[in-house]
Amino acid sequence: MKIEDLNALKQSGEKITCLTAYDASFAAVFDTCGVDIVLVGDSLGNVIQGSKNTLGVSMDEMIYHTQAVAKGARKALLIADMPYQSYTNAKQTLENAKRLMDVGAQMVKFEGGRELEASFKVLQDNNIPVCGHLGLQPQSILEIGGYKVQGRSKNDAQRILDDAKMLEDWGVKTIVLECIPASLAKQISQSLSIPTIGIGAGVDCDGQVLVGYDMLGITQNPPKFVQNFLTNGSVKSATDDFIQAVKNSTFPTDVHSF
Repeated sequence: MKIEDLNALKQSGEKITCLTAYDASFAAVFDTCGVDIVLVGDSLGNVIQGSKNTLGVSMDEMIYHTQAVAKGARKALLIADMPYQSYTNAKQTLENAKRLMDVGAQMVKFEGGRELEASFKVLQDNNIPVCGHLGLQPQSILEIGGYKVQGRSKNDAQRILDDAKMLEDWGVKTIVLECIPASLAKQISQSLSIPTIGIGAGVDCDGQVLVGYDMLGITQNPPKFVQNFLTNGSVKSATDDFIQAVKNSTFPTDVHSF
């Protein structure tokens, strides 16, 4: 999967599928099933390390897991998260993004909007593809007071929409929209030429992402938008069912979004 293939999927109306992976074995299963994107998420802080949030994940840990996943993901586009406090200025952002690309990432993802203009632009200037992340930003939960739906008010919704348009102007290739009202996610998706990937943001995003462990029903007390696809059969069959549900727009339903 190449970056331009994501744009082609958006233009054709075919939904984009994305799952997180943290090791070569899960990455290989997801890849073999044909998932479009494998994301090495800093959610490993929750599902691998057992922490309450993602704030303790280090850059070295992201390097380790990205290198492992790269050995299993052969066809899917590989995106790696930049962890908390790893992109506070342009110089640091560029150095850390290069480290992830050096071990196999094809794109890096980090959270935020207009306040990080210098970080977005330095990667654009150095031809490093970027995935944005708007709405609920897990690395900012201390500031926002926990895991809460974002963009409910008119002003907040407009800010997220404006940030999405800015990110597109700054060369961002795709944007994750997390835990925002489905109507807002639809508006953003229709306003951009680049793809949107939703998580708890309704069915009208250009694609859907789930934490791999959530999709398989392993996570204790998952978010309400999660669906357990491992009801019968194997990890492979669950992954096949997830891909089919996203492609057919039967996941998420209204029950699985905000």
